[in-house]
Amino acid sequence: MTKETNGTVVSVARQWWLKVNTKPVRIGALDGATFPHIIRVAYTVDGQEYQKRKWIPAGQYVPLVGSGIKVTYCAENPKKAKIM
Repeated sequence: MTKETNGTVVSVARQWWLKVNTKPVRIGALDGATFPHIIRVAYTVDGQEYQKRKWIPAGQYVPLVGSGIKVTYCAENPKKAKIM
């Protein structure tokens, strides 16, 4: 059985080593470059705090630190979660 809770974004890290070029012709090294991110979300279930990481592809919306995110977790094992 799955349940839902609200989580908080604790950290956002940009993956500098994985550059995605968006322009066919570039003038500089970072001209038109976007980067994927890894976010870390903290959520609490029955007084126990858990953290989950999620990889966000380049060019997609990256939430800010401190913003709320919906987390779906397994009722039997709250470590198994999915960030929406």
